[in-house]
Amino acid sequence: MKVTTDACIQGAWTPVLPDVKRVLDVGAGTGLLSLMLAQRANEIIIDGVEFDRDAARQATENVNGSLWKGRITIHEADARSFAAPVKYDLIISNPPFFNDSLLSSKEGKNLARHTLSLSYTDLLKVLNTHLADDGYASVMLPFPEYQKWQVLLAQNEWFELSRLYVKHTMAAPAKRVVGLFSKKKVLTADEQELVIMDDNNKYTNTFTDLLSPFYLSL
Repeated sequence: MKVTTDACIQGAWTPVLPDVKRVLDVGAGTGLLSLMLAQRANEIIIDGVEFDRDAARQATENVNGSLWKGRITIHEADARSFAAPVKYDLIISNPPFFNDSLLSSKEGKNLARHTLSLSYTDLLKVLNTHLADDGYASVMLPFPEYQKWQVLLAQNEWFELSRLYVKHTMAAPAKRVVGLFSKKKVLTADEQELVIMDDNNKYTNTFTDLLSPFYLSL
């Protein structure tokens, strides 16, 4: 599972409010989001849940080699049946998102990228089960899939707090969207936009400012 720019943006942009103490990373993959949040917030405790055995082992290795190993636990488990010890103030997920596209010949890649092991309905059930009443969730999806996710949550009386449109260039359409959701009623979601590359094919200042704490160089 490759570390993607999209996932790094989600890990860097997702707010960690002062009252957040416990975090659940659903579909932890290599542990990237857990590690980024732990770097950003010194007091939070994170549980990462990963279904794929090889990915869970890789995430555990990455966590154990980090400065934050005492605050992150990787669980090799199915998020749909995960028995969490607490309710979480923040749940973050970069879930599988392809619904109707052709599958790869690699089973691990299919599980990571296609909604075979965790459908959007499944993810919503995980949020309903594990999120504290005053908590919030961060989910990143491709733009077309994000629209489906918005409809599903609205139908189940969830509210969108904020969304970040991610564009490769200013002229390009939004490629990814990171959204924050809660059970608390909100009338209008805050909208933001992040453009990765400028007209000279260089990283924009906004992108550099957001990601520089996590990259060796930009």
